[in-house]
Amino acid sequence: MTTPDQWRKSSYSGPGDGNACVEIAAHPARVRIRDSKAPTRATLSFPTEAFTTFVEALKTYSTVTDFARFRG
Repeated sequence: MTTPDQWRKSSYSGPGDGNACVEIAAHPARVRIRDSKAPTRATLSFPTEAFTTFVEALKTYSTVTDFARFRG
């Protein structure tokens, strides 16, 4: 039996931002991502370890340019 996803949206998303952001649903082995404006459309799915590495890199490298340098 599968359980329904528990989708979360960033606390930074709100009416002033047009409610446009992504939502995530975390599972032990995977993290799923969807567009909050179109929740019934396709989702992306990543291994939890890869998603965690991505988020940590975003925290470390504060600009797109910094992140591009990180990627090489």
